[in-house]
Amino acid sequence: MKPTATIITFLVACAFAAACKAAEPVAPRVVGYFAEWTDYRADQIPADKLTHINYAFGVIKDGKCSLNKREASEAKLAGLRTLKETHPNLHTLVSIGGWIDSGPFSDTALTDQTRQKFAKSCVEFLRKYDLDGVDIDWEFPGGGGYEKEKFRAQDTQNFTALLRELRHQLDDAGLADHKHYLLTIAAPAGGTHLKNIELAKVNPLLDFLNIMAYDFAGFWSEKTNFNAPLFSPPDDPAGPSNNGDAAVKAYLAGGVPPDKIVLGVPFYARAWTGVADVNHGLYQPHGKKPAKAIASGAEWTFNDIQAHYLDKGPQRFWSDAAKVPWLFDAKSGLMVSYDDPQSIRIKAQYARDHHLGGIMIWELSEDDAQSSLLNAIQSGLRRRESTPPASR
Repeated sequence: MKPTATIITFLVACAFAAACKAAEPVAPRVVGYFAEWTDYRADQIPADKLTHINYAFGVIKDGKCSLNKREASEAKLAGLRTLKETHPNLHTLVSIGGWIDSGPFSDTALTDQTRQKFAKSCVEFLRKYDLDGVDIDWEFPGGGGYEKEKFRAQDTQNFTALLRELRHQLDDAGLADHKHYLLTIAAPAGGTHLKNIELAKVNPLLDFLNIMAYDFAGFWSEKTNFNAPLFSPPDDPAGPSNNGDAAVKAYLAGGVPPDKIVLGVPFYARAWTGVADVNHGLYQPHGKKPAKAIASGAEWTFNDIQAHYLDKGPQRFWSDAAKVPWLFDAKSGLMVSYDDPQSIRIKAQYARDHHLGGIMIWELSEDDAQSSLLNAIQSGLRRRESTPPASR
């Protein structure tokens, strides 16, 4: 019996989709967020050290994917298009939402109509700006984000439905455009936020998940602690789940394959003032107000720490249990939890040794001019070469 035209079309579509999926690099990915509000330009990005760049952020306006500051945003997106011309294997995505702009997600995910409208606008956005995919950064389904009142009890199921509609429309667009459009999420590092995601249903819809394994502590915490520990020290007052390793294990337990898990690392720090000279400032009460960095006046970046703090007052300490450093100035009561090349390299080695899908970075402009942290990622992800046999 001869196959019908419908069956032939279906088989061709399946083969094309499989080929496109195979073209996506499995591991190790190096995913860098490129923030709209910084002065950092696309031509400053060391694209040879990255596999994916997530433009942050697209926003939701009138239920559609849009830009926040159109002129400035379009200039950055044009820069990404130019960057791809010299780095054809680079994947670029728009990340939608973020901490401040996740409020509209609950309404957007509410009905079939709103989900279809949003997904259609995402496809149009990707085509307009020559991007390769969508990264959904909803912080968070079920509440707990910046706009705490904008959530619903049914957000969990609606989030799944939203991703399903996006996957459907992206795949349809990919068949028409002869490419595979990526769908990823910025994923919470465990706790209640993770419980509000149907991992078993969401996982098959996604190309990979970027775990936000940072902000485990900050000025909101009762005591100073590590911003992004890889492991939990035995004396950690926050308990054994406050670390990157625990977050990875939670996703593995939820059925996510290792090569879909991308471990997030921060290129920024968290800092506290009013810290007593006890335990070198670690696990201590503090002044409850955000400590401002010298260069930026607000955000603590690795670049800022490298230029203004290392070897200039605060003393560096290292936690061999957490695998991260911190700074403490006993005279001023300043304590800074940050990542440096040593800790970043260890996290990349962890991703490599656990066969994870790679490393994600928040965010690219916060590295120093020498790309010290990006270089540490490259070094850590490199596979160990086998030892040659001894000569006889």
